[in-house]
Amino acid sequence: MNRINQLFQTKNKNILSVYFTAGFPQLADTVPTLECLQANGVDLVEVGVPFSDPLADGIVIQNSSQQALRNGMSIAKLFEQLTAVREKIHIPLVMMGYLNPIMQFGFEAFCAESSRVGVDAMIIPDLPMADYLNQYKPIAEKYGLEFIFLITPETSEERIREIDGHTNGFIYMVSSAAVTGTQNSFDTKVDYFNRINAMNLRNPRLIGFGISNKATLDMVNQYSSGAIIGSAFIKALSETQDVEKGVKLLLEKLGE
Repeated sequence: MNRINQLFQTKNKNILSVYFTAGFPQLADTVPTLECLQANGVDLVEVGVPFSDPLADGIVIQNSSQQALRNGMSIAKLFEQLTAVREKIHIPLVMMGYLNPIMQFGFEAFCAESSRVGVDAMIIPDLPMADYLNQYKPIAEKYGLEFIFLITPETSEERIREIDGHTNGFIYMVSSAAVTGTQNSFDTKVDYFNRINAMNLRNPRLIGFGISNKATLDMVNQYSSGAIIGSAFIKALSETQDVEKGVKLLLEKLGE
């Protein structure tokens, strides 16, 4: 059983997952960010692989990716930074990136390196499910990596059930059919949240995109196993240019 399954077995509500862009705000901040998030009670971390042309990311995460690339971050550099990370980090780690740079690095090489450094799962938003099942799933399984799929309010019930059948970890439940960013309220999403819960899926769900304060955090926690925070943390890091101050600022905003 991998760390993600262990997490959901021991804690099935109010899970806090945080995304950050590797190599932002400074190139050497990747491991310190992981350490600080873990020390402050974050349950799961998504390590973002910076890419010049992300499809699902809003301006805040786009800008962080551009800065990380200017800092010199690459997939090879990221794996170098993560080489001894499991000596200190025990929470689950998910690698999140886009298909283009992963294919340039080599999909099997990416999986092999992810396994070597102790990554538990991958999210590749622009990898079609059919391609994953036909070509890439055996490679991911060879290296013990789970694959996390995203669903949106527009995803059909048939596709959601197909995803549920091919996922072992959690389902990334996107709050709206938009790019990442912050929102003040999810009141209009209640029907969507209730519809997914009524499907009695096998896998737990974490809700992401738009969570930036206590009101949005509390609401998604009512309808899922927890929340995924991305843009709000990147914004905090942008404002502070300091990992510890950025984590503190994020937690303060989530408590307001």
